[in-house]
Amino acid sequence: MFAAPGSPLDPRAEGTNGLIKHGATPVTETADVVSVLQPIMEEKTLPAREPEPPAEAAAEDAEPLPNERARIVALLGPAPVQLDDLVRLSKSSPAVVRMVLLELEIAGRLERHGGGMMSLL
Repeated sequence: MFAAPGSPLDPRAEGTNGLIKHGATPVTETADVVSVLQPIMEEKTLPAREPEPPAEAAAEDAEPLPNERARIVALLGPAPVQLDDLVRLSKSSPAVVRMVLLELEIAGRLERHGGGMMSLL
């Protein structure tokens, strides 16, 4: 964490000076930031990524089981919820949750709200 120090006599600088007291790196010029980030930027090894499954395998996995469909619909109601919350609470894959939401939307039972939220009609 970085913080720009301020005068100890200026009450507006209490927050940033407090952060510095608790371990934030004081920043007075760009070199301060670069010196902290330089070791990170020099790392050349990237973590190995698992290869993505073929598209046809993902499509097969997207077919929801009857109990998954019911569990996802039960999590929906008149109050809007986020897609991430549906995935986490239903313990289903994102593809399965999206498939159920698409089915509900086609049936006219799903309403989409701003911010990626949705609710049941």
